[in-house]
Amino acid sequence: MDKLVQLFKRTYLRIKYRRYGWKGDYKTWSEALANSTGYSSEAIVEKVKAATLLVKSGDAIYERDAMLFDHIEYSWPLMAHLLWIANNSRSLSIIDFGGSLGSSYFQNRHYLQQVADVKWSVVEQPGFVSAGSESIADDQLQFFNTVDEAITKRGMHQVLLLSCVLPYIERPYELLTQLAAKKFQYIIIDNTYFNPRPTNRLTVQKVPPVYYDAAYPAWFLHYHQVIATLAEAYTLINAYNNEQILYLDGQLLQYKGFVMQLKPQQVNHPSTFIPSP
Repeated sequence: MDKLVQLFKRTYLRIKYRRYGWKGDYKTWSEALANSTGYSSEAIVEKVKAATLLVKSGDAIYERDAMLFDHIEYSWPLMAHLLWIANNSRSLSIIDFGGSLGSSYFQNRHYLQQVADVKWSVVEQPGFVSAGSESIADDQLQFFNTVDEAITKRGMHQVLLLSCVLPYIERPYELLTQLAAKKFQYIIIDNTYFNPRPTNRLTVQKVPPVYYDAAYPAWFLHYHQVIATLAEAYTLINAYNNEQILYLDGQLLQYKGFVMQLKPQQVNHPSTFIPSP
């Protein structure tokens, strides 16, 4: 029965929002951008801010993409790996690249209460950094414009988290190469969609207005190319499927994630390296 209910819900949402979602196969980012409205709008920041403040105060349970939910939709694989890292090192420091106003932090904060020392640093666009620093930040959660700024102000972090952010970067492979050079102990790609075909495809994602009015370029990246980009310095220690799904050209795709660990010979300070379980 549960499977039938889920199938009905998926079919209903697919029909209801068929005008929205991921469309096209663009040759260049500028071409896709010309058919987009962008994500940097002040109205979007304010909507996300209002929802996040309700979560922070305890007046709402969970926020994602400015939408409020009556229950937390966990990424259990992400949670398991974060707690494993924290258990090994007795602390947890994360750079959450493209982390909005701390959605993943608030999603996981209940389970992170058992960790004595938590540093969660969100790197975002200026509008989000300004709103987050003024209204959301606390001793654990802080906001920065760049990865280098976060490291300068809070020290080197153990984990680089990229949760469904790579598709929205103009040059994602170039970014991955730059970030890998920082030598985080772990890089976690979580809750991210990939191209079912062995190539990279550039689309425009039109967001259903129930979230907010926006359309922006979105990559369906080559899954194995993403891993290969990091493989020189990192070892893949786990890969998994997330529960979130989408439809591309009528085909159901499941979001994916994976965890990569810095190879021992790449570590600047071998005594701080955390071995695989």
